[in-house]
Amino acid sequence: MSSFGTHRARVHDGTRTPRHRLSDLRSCLQHFAPYGFGATYHYLRGSAGIPNRPESDPESLVRAVEELHAARQVWLASVAAYAGRRTAEKRAGRRQPAADDAWRAWRRGWNNIAYCPDPRRHPAEPLPVVVRRALCAPPSGRPGADGRPVCWVCEGPTGTELWRNGYWTYTLCAGCGVGLGRA
Repeated sequence: MSSFGTHRARVHDGTRTPRHRLSDLRSCLQHFAPYGFGATYHYLRGSAGIPNRPESDPESLVRAVEELHAARQVWLASVAAYAGRRTAEKRAGRRQPAADDAWRAWRRGWNNIAYCPDPRRHPAEPLPVVVRRALCAPPSGRPGADGRPVCWVCEGPTGTELWRNGYWTYTLCAGCGVGLGRA
């Protein structure tokens, strides 16, 4: 499997057909999709204005991959900072992550940053903003003042709702659609 950078370069390659460039954008999502594959693809189609026929606006694919790349850079910087901090902590004899960092163990990876189970519901803000906020936030599902889980992405008082995909029932933030766990 090729790397994110390889597929990103192919999206920028104007000699390739728009259909192949779209395929490469989707391959980038195999490497990094902060909302999950379906929701991130849906978000990028809307934010970059990717038409149903990419031949009519091939530059929309470049806009989409660049927004995805910017969000990935935020994530990679966070991962590198965490790895450096953990190395120093281990050298100092602390083998367990601090309580503030324990959530990283289960929210590790490209698809658990701000997972949106419903592909049509996701935050509307730019990807780098949402990724930065999600990486700096406490873990999901922490109870608020009223005892209900609070979204770590929008932290808005919008409440929660249930969404079913046929196999699982998820608790979603009613404001931004981020999954707060399975019900």
